[in-house]
Amino acid sequence: MTTIALNYSIVQKKIQAKVDSVEVPSVNWKAICFAGFFMSLFLLVFYVWQINDLTKGSYLMNTYEKQISQLSDENKNLQISSAESSFLGQAVVKIQALNFQKTSSVKYMQIPDSSVAVNIK
Repeated sequence: MTTIALNYSIVQKKIQAKVDSVEVPSVNWKAICFAGFFMSLFLLVFYVWQINDLTKGSYLMNTYEKQISQLSDENKNLQISSAESSFLGQAVVKIQALNFQKTSSVKYMQIPDSSVAVNIK
């Protein structure tokens, strides 16, 4: 058992020596921190700009929908006024000039069968 432990210790020292012999380039942590800070600042500004643009688009769509409904109502009113100024409008004026009145009730006349003319051939 001691042989295994000694061999393990020797192998571990060899591995440690190989790891120590490999040169890792030194990292400039200050530059990495500055780059990360400016990148996060840029992403934050980009996020705010995108949200502002999205909100502006939504507001424009809402105002355009209001304009469409308003123009649709104006179009209906113009169609009604156009119909009144054409034939229907002239017919209403002529009806009023002839003093026609609206009927309130309908009464039927009873004609006896003896008064009907008979067609004889």
